Order: sequence, then C-alpha cells, then structure tokens
Amino acid sequence: MSGPCVSAFDWVPDFARGLVRDLRVRWALEEAGIAYDSDLKNFEESKGPAYRQWQPFGQVPAYDDGQVRMFESGAIVTHIALGSEALMPRDEAGRARALTWIFAALNSIEPGVSQLAETDLFHEGEDWTKERRPQVEEELRQRLGELSAQLNGRDWLEDRFTAGDLMMSTVLRNLRQTSILNDYPVLTAYQHRCEARPAFQRALAAQLGDFKEAA
Repeated sequence: MSGPCVSAFDWVPDFARGLVRDLRVRWALEEAGIAYDSDLKNFEESKGPAYRQWQPFGQVPAYDDGQVRMFESGAIVTHIALGSEALMPRDEAGRARALTWIFAALNSIEPGVSQLAETDLFHEGEDWTKERRPQVEEELRQRLGELSAQLNGRDWLEDRFTAGDLMMSTVLRNLRQTSILNDYPVLTAYQHRCEARPAFQRALAAQLGDFKEAA
C-alpha cells in the first residue's frame, strides 16, 4: 500500500455525487499533502462480512494506513488533522478550538441539515412532511443564524483554516438541494472560500473521477 486507503462507493445517485462522506477524508488528506488510494465498494460488497470487519455499519468511508484502521468520517478527519499542522494548530488552545468546531459541525449543525435533506430527498410529498418540514427548517435556521453571527467579519471559524472549517463546510454542502444558504450571505461567502481551496477541488475531482471510472 503506497499510502492510506479510503473506502468509497463505486456508484451513488446523481444528487449524492460530491456529497458522500469519503469526500471529507479525501479533502483532509489533500490538505495534509498525503497521497492515498481509494477502495471502491459496490452495494453488495459494502454489506458483506469482509467489509463489515472494517466498517461495522457497511457505510463509507473507512480508513487504513497500515497502522491505524478506523471508520466514521469525523474520527478519520480528526486523526489525520492531529498529525498535520495544515489542519490543526500545534498550540494546545488552538487545537482544542479546532476540535470543538469539528464536534459542533457534527452535533450542532449536521443533525438539522440531515433531517431536512432526508425529508426533501426521500420523503417529498408524504403527508407527514407538511407539518414536520417547517419545524425542521425553523430549527436549522436558528443554528445557521448563530453560525453566521460567529463568522461575521471572519474568513474562518478561528484565525486560520482548520479541520473545523473542513468539517463545517462539508456539512453545509448538504444543503445544496435547497436555497436556504442564500439567506445567509456570510455563510454563502464562507462556503465559497472553503470550496475554492485547491485541496477541496482535488478531493472533489477524485471522488467524481472514481464514479466515472467505475461506470
């Protein structure tokens, strides 16, 4: 193995391309300057016993660098970041703040984003969504407003780009099926800054390229 291996799906529906969570790990590795290999899995392989030895839930990504074998995108990104000054400040206070933002993205922002995406993409038109969706959106908008207030006047969540920004922007990216982010110009500008980073562009091209090659 020439570098870390990251598992990814060989096919997903068009709306999910550029959103699957192996993108987070690819981006972290690109920011850290670490070459990696992708291990593409089809649906049957992802549910099989061999892969579940690596990823118990049959999801992607999973990660193996020859010494560390793990799963869950947040955990993998954190592991990579702790070894890379490009993603994690070396001072204790800066490191603690970057870790805080990783957890904030996953625990304070992503649940609402995921609920809204699931409602829109998988349950559109069902009767229960008429009542539930406005509630989900209202709760999410409160969080987005709070995040926007934190970012106002800043390029990044802290005084430099960290793994916290990487995680936050990949969470916000899952709002692509809505126009909600347009109502928060600070967040829209932030998202554009994150996605303009060369490392992100390389990671996105690699994920999309794998889908194309597998097809």
